[in-house]
Amino acid sequence: MNRRKILVANWKMYKTGAETLLFFEELKSLLPQKTSVEMVVAPPFTSLEAASKLSKSCGVKLSAQNMHWEEKGAFTGEISASMLKALFCEYVILGHSERRHIFHETDQEIHSKIKAALQHDLKIILCVGENLEERESNQTSSVLEKQLLSGLSGVSKAQLSQWVIAYEPVWAIGTGKVAEPAQAEEAHRFIRRKIWDTYDMDVAAALPILYGGSVKAENFKAISSQPNVDGALVGGASLQAKSFIEILKQMT
Repeated sequence: MNRRKILVANWKMYKTGAETLLFFEELKSLLPQKTSVEMVVAPPFTSLEAASKLSKSCGVKLSAQNMHWEEKGAFTGEISASMLKALFCEYVILGHSERRHIFHETDQEIHSKIKAALQHDLKIILCVGENLEERESNQTSSVLEKQLLSGLSGVSKAQLSQWVIAYEPVWAIGTGKVAEPAQAEEAHRFIRRKIWDTYDMDVAAALPILYGGSVKAENFKAISSQPNVDGALVGGASLQAKSFIEILKQMT
């Protein structure tokens, strides 16, 4: 089965609205005439409106980096799913390692966000991955299984068809370390097998699974060639249009 190839730019806490405009202007000038790769950009909340006006002209889809599980209320500093939809977001990233490890989001909180996102027809990019201590103590599989099963609880096959899973080895994010191609493939294969066990072969075969962890053009070619790797969730290297396009070229 030919799965969708997806490249996601997660800008984290970078770029003002003006800087977002400059990014898309440069991106438009660098884009290949034709690509089968689906491109998604996740700006900070304050740049979503600017991005929503610019992304369509580049054929880029818009994602939020996070959201709250409540529809509205006294939640200072939070953003709801309906607010994201009003800004034409198609995707939302949930369970990112920084949300899990810096902000101590629990599996239960992430699942609450998943339910809210599904109610508003937002496509979910669910991040899962182990830290260095967990990998060195051979807990990678158990960590991935726990995070996956919590996130997938109550999710139907039809709903899952709109999802993307991103494998993030936490020990390789922002550290300059990158999983070896065989390590990435092993984790991606485990995730796909777990989806197969939970749903069925067809669902597992169709689900895009991305790699995220210090992705750059020079290190992604070997990883992207692995049979169960369907693209990348890119952090720092996505902040410049040129380096983002160079990663895109490794996938085509």
